Amino acid sequence: MVENNELYITGTDIWYYMICKREAWLMMREIAPDQEDDNIEIGRFIHEYRYERQRKELDVENIKIDRFKKKGQQIIVQEIKKSSKFLESARFQLLFYLYNLQKMGVDAKGELLFPEERRREEVILTEESIAKLKDVMEGILNLTKLPVPPEPKKIVYCRNCAYREYCWAEG
Repeated sequence: MVENNELYITGTDIWYYMICKREAWLMMREIAPDQEDDNIEIGRFIHEYRYERQRKELDVENIKIDRFKKKGQQIIVQEIKKSSKFLESARFQLLFYLYNLQKMGVDAKGELLFPEERRREEVILTEESIAKLKDVMEGILNLTKLPVPPEPKKIVYCRNCAYREYCWAEG
């Protein structure tokens, strides 16, 4: 997202950029996807109800953490996802949160939660992951400079995308 000529990257920007550059461009321009899309509805349901008792959402600057907990002296940041289908983008979104927390002086580890799969994965910020994350952030900066969205590219995720009609509608 661009605000006042300044790049304001969010975890959601990271997530969409890793899946589809066109979708990321549309999201950053606040062009809303089909809100009635089944996948969006399922995601909302899982996010709101699956971990309702343990819900501890936290907004800090440009990060929105689903849940966090403390295990001894260690802070664990948790990101909840519908499935592990977008594992790479989920990892980078969580790395983005960990990186921003580190810049604020908070040492934390990450955990991806996939409740429907009854699975979790640990995510740790390393020098290598920071370098890759910075490349992604640079890519997002370049994407925000484009006056029009990138051309649609048919990928495996298009079939379930809430933007599919925007990209593939016959006109």
